[in-house]
Amino acid sequence: MQDDLTSFEEELAKYLNVKHVIGVADGTMAILLGLKAMNLTPGGEVILPSHTFVATAAAVKHAGLKPVLADCKEDHLLDHNDIEHRITEKTVAILPVQLNGRTCEMDKIQEIASKNSLKVAEDSCQALGSKFKDQFAGTFGSFGALSFYPSKTLGCFGDGGAIITSDSELYSKIIQLRDHGRGKNGLVTKWGFNSRLDNIQAAILKAKFSNYEFTIQTRRSLAKHYIRLLSDISEIVLPPLDDLYHFDVFQNFEIRAKNRDDLVDYLIENEIGTLKQWGGFCLHQFPDLNMNSDTPFCEELTKNFLMLPLNTTLTMEDIEHVCKTIKNFYKKT
Repeated sequence: MQDDLTSFEEELAKYLNVKHVIGVADGTMAILLGLKAMNLTPGGEVILPSHTFVATAAAVKHAGLKPVLADCKEDHLLDHNDIEHRITEKTVAILPVQLNGRTCEMDKIQEIASKNSLKVAEDSCQALGSKFKDQFAGTFGSFGALSFYPSKTLGCFGDGGAIITSDSELYSKIIQLRDHGRGKNGLVTKWGFNSRLDNIQAAILKAKFSNYEFTIQTRRSLAKHYIRLLSDISEIVLPPLDDLYHFDVFQNFEIRAKNRDDLVDYLIENEIGTLKQWGGFCLHQFPDLNMNSDTPFCEELTKNFLMLPLNTTLTMEDIEHVCKTIKNFYKKT
């Protein structure tokens, strides 16, 4: 926790227009430490989407809380219309996931939270720079969590994460929790964790962050090129482009594709790699974790969702090659 980390935290806080950024070991710990610092009622229920990585729910569980799964909507993000009927007397918070570089309709989620006296926290690990109504992902709730895993839009050379907050009381708790419960005077006043963002990784992140606007614009340009070239294929549902309220950074380019598995095989034959996010599962499909939930959109999503290549090393010609290959597949089927 030397100058490199402090400097990076300050730069990121300025960019996001928040009071505090706390560098931590990874995105999962960012969610866990934030929830622990909120002092929510032990065993309380936290509503989150089924379409997310298990780390989101694991952080809730390890914070002594119970994850409750809600469905998603057409943009693959938490469906605010599926929240209220899941609220019980035990519900303490809503944890939207800002997925694929897009931010949820946070005004509606905050309205539900306020109406029911619930807290809001954000898993914004895939959404650094994304906005809803000109406000950054991660800045709507009590805190937001970021991941700097190498595949993220801002990635380090290993694991890394950060917590975003403008709540100074929460900040004071988190900086102790990330460093074994130690205060600035060296006294340990609570049980904490070894969860500091490494100084070397902070220096790497700071250097890469100086070029972050270019990174975002490149990803957006590549995504727009995909959308232009694939918009006439009826067998594919594309991710939304911007509207009046959203500014997306396209952490991933996640589509829904008819005959998805055959398409994957065809693309592999043509030396084009793809991914099924989360290994092809949503959280409600892990019966051993006892998070069963009626989430029909997410259930269908796992049958056809697919991520196409998208990173800043790609060229427009690369995108054209991928799209041409996809079109050839559907011409044959």
